[in-house]
Parts: sequence; structure tokens; C-alpha cells
Amino acid sequence: QVQLVESGGGLVQAGGSLRLSCAASGRFFSNYAVGWFRQAPGKERELVAGISRLSGEITYYSDSVKGRFVISRDNAKNKVYLQMHSPNFEDTAVYFCGVRYWPTPWRQPDVYDFWGQGIQVTVSS
Repeated sequence: QVQLVESGGGLVQAGGSLRLSCAASGRFFSNYAVGWFRQAPGKERELVAGISRLSGEITYYSDSVKGRFVISRDNAKNKVYLQMHSPNFEDTAVYFCGVRYWPTPWRQPDVYDFWGQGIQVTVSS
């Protein structure tokens, strides 16, 4: 069992920066690939960034955030981060971290084993 808690969300000005954290409890966190998803009102949950298990050498970014967001992990602290640079209004959503017991992340939410409760990110102009 893995419990996930997101933090670091809130209100951010467009063009600013924000760092989300996903803290995991439970053993063998490093064996899980991690995905950061977001869900805006009326839209499906979408993968914005993912990182492979162990060293996290494989990362994935959706086209909408590529070049602006950076995902990283610190297995010693059981944490995964999403650094958001230059957010814009379209990045406003509830952000979730999910983990799957697999080498790499995947776009489909239903393959993830555990989820956090989500955290709101609102980008203001």
C-alpha cells in the first residue's frame, strides 16, 4: 500500500513558478513509476509529466507543458516534484500524482495503482 499526499499548490501568477510535491508513504517507493496528472472542470484527467522508477532516467512530458515543467524524484525522501515554470491560464486544474508498479509511466490513468487526493493550482493573469 502506498499513500500519496500532494502539496505546494495554490494561486500563481502567469509567468511565475510553482513547485508541486508528492510525498509517498510505504515501502519500495523507488520501484514505482510516477505520473503527474491534471484535471480541469469538464475535462478528462490527463498526464502532464511522468518519471520512471528507480533512478528516474526516463521522463515524459505532454506537448502542452514540454519545456516549461520539470519532473524529478528523490527516492531517499520518498518524494516526486513537478516544477512549473511560466504557467499560463490553461494550466489551471487539480493536479494529482499517481504511482504504478511498473518501470515507466503511462498516459492512461487506470493503470495506476495509487493516487493522491489532488491539489488545486490556479493561474491568474
